[in-house]
Amino acid sequence: MDLRIAGRKALVNGGSAGMGRGAALALAREGAEVFISARGAERLQATCAAIAAETGAKVRTIVADHASDAGRAAILSACPDPDIFVATCAPPPFTGDFREVSREELERAVATALLSPIDYIKAVSGPMAERRWGRIVNISTGAAKYPAAMRVLSGPPRAALANYCHAISKELAPHNVTINSVLPGMHHTPGIEEMLGPRAAANGRSYDEEVAAFVKAVRIPAGRFGDAEELGALVAMFCSDQASFVTGQSLVVDGGMGTSIF
Repeated sequence: MDLRIAGRKALVNGGSAGMGRGAALALAREGAEVFISARGAERLQATCAAIAAETGAKVRTIVADHASDAGRAAILSACPDPDIFVATCAPPPFTGDFREVSREELERAVATALLSPIDYIKAVSGPMAERRWGRIVNISTGAAKYPAAMRVLSGPPRAALANYCHAISKELAPHNVTINSVLPGMHHTPGIEEMLGPRAAANGRSYDEEVAAFVKAVRIPAGRFGDAEELGALVAMFCSDQASFVTGQSLVVDGGMGTSIF
């Protein structure tokens, strides 16, 4: 399907790896001009070069910490008026006893996963509304809908972001600007590999064996983890012309692990 976004300008924060990279790749495959921000220059440059080589799209690098004031200024200076904005961030660590999670850790999580995307949404949505075309997609977390104590640094701020985005979606919809979220469950990403790698070593298992054990323990009906490129394709779908009647929604992508019907 032609998503009819060729030539659109897309800004993907946190797009050098994982699901952000999957989204950037999917948008580039559709012919969008993609600006990708990340903190690590080496991985970002390698990612942008690989996506450009595969797709032939224009892919721009922005080396910056998108959660900082200075980084946000640099990113919006490099791409001040995107047609498409995709927000993601490195997931915070899984937590143990919730009582041991410090106030400072919670404040950092709120700043990164809630306040930072709100700042960008406020900056880019005005020009989108003036042009009468815009797509905003947050790559969030399934923990925003299905709370878990081990995800208290991830789920609560992103649940608040979903609330905020649903509220403002009603103000943006008359201007053909949509705002939606994808809520992924377990996907293969560098962050998940960093989390499960040490656990696999401690258990005397390979990474794939550790993933299989995790899948069984948490009962993922699909029997596997998701793939970042699959997730990226869903992000691109939300950015399409065909999705112009979908806004204020949060789509869970978790291989069937959730238990709600709505």
